[in-house]
Amino acid sequence: MGKVRYQQDWPEARARLTALWRGERLDRPCIAVQAPSGRQEPWPPSPATAEARWLDPDYITAAARATLANTWWGGEAIPGVLVMAGWTVCLGGTPRFAPETIWWEPRPFDFERPPELGFEPHGPWVQRHTRVYLAVAALAGRDEFLVGRPCLLPANDLLSMLMGTERFMLGLVDHPEWMRAAIRQGGAAQGRAMQYYQERLRVDHDFWYGQAGWMPFWAPEPYCATQSDVSCMLSPGMFDEFVLPELELLHQAGGPLWYHLDGGDARQHLPRLLSLPWLRVVQYTPAPSEPPNGPAHLALYRQVQASGKIVHLQVSVEHVEPLVRGLDPGLLILDTRCPSIADGQELLRAAVRWSRSG
Repeated sequence: MGKVRYQQDWPEARARLTALWRGERLDRPCIAVQAPSGRQEPWPPSPATAEARWLDPDYITAAARATLANTWWGGEAIPGVLVMAGWTVCLGGTPRFAPETIWWEPRPFDFERPPELGFEPHGPWVQRHTRVYLAVAALAGRDEFLVGRPCLLPANDLLSMLMGTERFMLGLVDHPEWMRAAIRQGGAAQGRAMQYYQERLRVDHDFWYGQAGWMPFWAPEPYCATQSDVSCMLSPGMFDEFVLPELELLHQAGGPLWYHLDGGDARQHLPRLLSLPWLRVVQYTPAPSEPPNGPAHLALYRQVQASGKIVHLQVSVEHVEPLVRGLDPGLLILDTRCPSIADGQELLRAAVRWSRSG
């Protein structure tokens, strides 16, 4: 892992990300900066269908080449490709495709029969995702960019989509034993799916366990990235009963957790999450009704850091300075964009000054 083609400063970035994982304070926090590279790699023509947008390997690899080449990856920015088609690995569900997202057809469930949720490597949707995933991995080679873990949703979120939100919530109340068993069964299946794809990359790809995409993160040991968006609708007691067991299964399958906390309604679960010794990173995404990530949420970020966890945030460039000054740089990683490479380089230099005076 001595080089990454699209990250010219990878040895330094790797050292800083390793220090972050260990909670070591350096001259500035980790800051991932993207800017236009100045290259003009052409973007491929739009596919004829929304399904091809997600599952055509030729389109996805061509789009990946354009994104990687046309972006300057500065500071601790990790060049990577998020294979969103991982959403089709969906516990036997039937995906439906839109240009910007993937949905699922409602699936009937019988509460009078034991749940049957598993990972089937030879299922048609899993096989189509695998073709895309391995095509991106082949493009990456051993170390040109990160592919890492596929984009797998946890069972608690998937079930809420496959069942429909109303039936899911009523099931938690009226059939709690069935729902507990289904979420645990589905979580174990998604853990096996994660391990299946990691094993496909382990021999030929240096970054076989990394996460790439909209919030790329690298650690010096395997870890698991997950979430529970449906927890916005759950009480703390229901979160403990239905979600925490799956989180522990995913931890056992994939290592310490990187956790996406989705908006203010999910913040009620933060104290419980922060009590988990195997949770290492909290990534916060404010709800549309909230101010964006920045000084407005300093109390939340400080609460996370006070528990010894890393705060990972996507922020506008104007909010980088107050966060660098106001937070522990040893437990902070910021993702931002700049209009030019020169602006990005100056931002990284300024962050050293802000850290000294903060």
